[in-house]
Amino acid sequence: MIRTMGGTTSPPADLPTGEEKTRRVRAMFDAIAPRYDLVNRLITLGMDRRWRKRTIDALGLPEGASVLDLACGTGDLADLVVRSGGRAIGSDLSSGMLGRRIASFPAVQADAVALPIATGSLDGVLCGYALRKFSNLPGSLAEAARVLRPGGRLSVLEVAAPESALMRLGFELWFTRCVPVIGALLSDRDAYRYLPRSTAYLPPHDELRAMLEAAGFATVGRRLLSGGLSQIVTATRRGMPPGSGS
Repeated sequence: MIRTMGGTTSPPADLPTGEEKTRRVRAMFDAIAPRYDLVNRLITLGMDRRWRKRTIDALGLPEGASVLDLACGTGDLADLVVRSGGRAIGSDLSSGMLGRRIASFPAVQADAVALPIATGSLDGVLCGYALRKFSNLPGSLAEAARVLRPGGRLSVLEVAAPESALMRLGFELWFTRCVPVIGALLSDRDAYRYLPRSTAYLPPHDELRAMLEAAGFATVGRRLLSGGLSQIVTATRRGMPPGSGS
């Protein structure tokens, strides 16, 4: 059974951590980059497009705002930011994913825990289905807070557990049985066996809220999408970013 955000168990011992996780995640996404978007559309039945639009809307920022697409991949979220009149930049661990960007926006290859972006320089940070890919989640959230101005907004799209028991069972069967088959047929079998299991890295929502607050965020909110198939977690940067003065 998969464990999605809100669970209580620890990741299985055979899942990588630390530098080994970083190395494997980078290599895996380099390998699946060519068909990543196609497989995404299929395994979400196209619903991810609507969810991504709602993730951007949840930022609540005006036109012209500067927004980082953190772990941007091929840039689905950044592309939507540009289309809505914002100024997008991207960062990702995988050079293969960055090389497949679907739109023209500036991007840098970087670990989420060490972004080459000035402190307090951004209005918003977006992150789509990437929390479980970070080797150091508290450090990555703190870095997202650092690059945001006071009052800047964070909006995160992630998997969730459906509320209905019947829907949850169907979701688990799809995610753990069907997704690896689709991935094996169209892309990389091992990667799409790993990705459903990687939900075990996600902390329960109360723990994630505590991480966000410790990182410098306030007013943490959560919204379930499509009966709990996915969720949006939002937060606002409070105070002054570290190192910016009194």
